[in-house]
Amino acid sequence: MTALHAESRLRRAGAARAAAFMAVLAVLPFLFNQHWQVNLLVFTVMYAGLASAWNLLGGYAGYPALGHGAFFGLGAYAMAIGAGHLGAGAGYRPFLLVPLIALGTAIVVAPIARVLLRTRAVAFAVLSITVMFMVQTLAYNIRGLTGGSQGLALPIAPFDAATFERPYYFAMAVLLVVTVGVCWVVRTSKLGLALNAVRDDEDRARGLGVQTETVKLLAFVLSAGLTAAFGAVWAYYISYIVPGFAFDPLLSLVAVLMAFLGGRTTLWGPITGAVLVGPAQQYFAYRFGASQLYLIAYAALFLLVIYLLPDGVIPSASRYLDRARTAYRSRATRRDRPDQVPMEPVPPRGGRG
Repeated sequence: MTALHAESRLRRAGAARAAAFMAVLAVLPFLFNQHWQVNLLVFTVMYAGLASAWNLLGGYAGYPALGHGAFFGLGAYAMAIGAGHLGAGAGYRPFLLVPLIALGTAIVVAPIARVLLRTRAVAFAVLSITVMFMVQTLAYNIRGLTGGSQGLALPIAPFDAATFERPYYFAMAVLLVVTVGVCWVVRTSKLGLALNAVRDDEDRARGLGVQTETVKLLAFVLSAGLTAAFGAVWAYYISYIVPGFAFDPLLSLVAVLMAFLGGRTTLWGPITGAVLVGPAQQYFAYRFGASQLYLIAYAALFLLVIYLLPDGVIPSASRYLDRARTAYRSRATRRDRPDQVPMEPVPPRGGRG
């Protein structure tokens, strides 16, 4: 009964956290109503979703993917082609394309994932970022579809100028909630246990009967599809895309940095990292974007995270709270039972021996 009560209490606590999280997302654009502030919220929520989507593969499965910019760009160009070339129009209708883009990207990426997942560790990381550059090169050269270096323009949405950013913010917020929900389902299911086994020791997991190829493929396509969904909303928001921005390797690295900073393998770690890094990223890019000096700030932050918080903010804070709670209980026990003090040892009978 105690175990059941504890499990129920944890579920209530998780539901309360989820409700509070969605409530905060809902009220934020009304608390910060300046255009630049809502724009900052849009990108922060987007990066939180990208980091959470990356965490499905890079955190839970332990595969260091560095090419998620390819899936982001595929989603962006799919939105540009659907809204512009195929006549989906403007307004709220292009948002209806987002689930189709996510599903289509997952299907297209699946055969590529099967090939990439035959490698591990450094080889997988190198191949994943190589795929991103290959897709970027294709976008530059298939001019009839992508516009090449000239890019593609999307229709401008006829939203109210005073609250123009809000529909895009809420679209990003809904995607973030869906992404966190998918991560939670994965973590609390057999798929999550299998991915953890793959991360700890893939060969041993296979020997114990885990379908390693299947679970890795599922994590890969889920991560890619969710990343493409964020890319689609991003493209509609900025209304003009070129291959250099849509397939940006820095975007992949920032998502990885946020997941590491907050704590990969955790549910709320990537969101914590995005909240800490996202506003700083926008500020540094605005102030030093022309000289690329903001990349130095990224490198310094990444080094500090790896050196000082190798497990991330959430796991480190959890360990600190556990130690503090244990110390507090120990002091409380000594204070409540002062008569239970260590007794001096009694010398044995029979002389000095």
